[in-house]
Amino acid sequence: MDQPHVKKSLFLCNVNCSFMKKTSPEISELKQRIENSVKRKMKSPTDFIFLSGAVFERTRETMSPTTLKRLWGYIDGADQTRNSTLEILSRFLGFDNWDAFIEEIGKGEGSNPVLSPHIHTEELKIGDHVFVSWKPDRRCTFRYLGDMKFIVETAENSKLKVGDTFYASLFILGEPLYLSDLVQGNNPPTAFVVGNKDGLCELKLV
Repeated sequence: MDQPHVKKSLFLCNVNCSFMKKTSPEISELKQRIENSVKRKMKSPTDFIFLSGAVFERTRETMSPTTLKRLWGYIDGADQTRNSTLEILSRFLGFDNWDAFIEEIGKGEGSNPVLSPHIHTEELKIGDHVFVSWKPDRRCTFRYLGDMKFIVETAENSKLKVGDTFYASLFILGEPLYLSDLVQGNNPPTAFVVGNKDGLCELKLV
């Protein structure tokens, strides 16, 4: 009968600490939700660069790829992480702060804040077309090639050009669109953000 109270007190103790062990179940849950949110496993340098940019665009807080690599255990570092890092990543997921994230876990709620309307790439069929626009007057249509890969079919007033290819997992109206492994001509793949100031103004299947 006392288990819920014991669990809650443990969470409150963790919240009040300046540092937390990276192997704690709370941090494991945080990392899992972040990967689910961006539909991307953190397993390469490019992934951490992408997440660093995504964190800045959504929270306006700077978090280096190196900090993220240490948190995920991709590179060696301290066994603990700062509460300030957890605060920023909690806000990235849509929570007010780390305390709010911990409180949700304590309640046993498994749902993630959902930003909508949106399009999940996993719900698309090969050949589907996604139209997006963003300020001031950029418009593009992407054709889905499968395995989260798209090709630009139309482009107006954008740095994206017809024939460019990229990977994307989630399109959210009102949020920036994060592209990974964008290939333009003979240039090496790079990360790219569409609508980094005001997000997507239009989003629809066409």
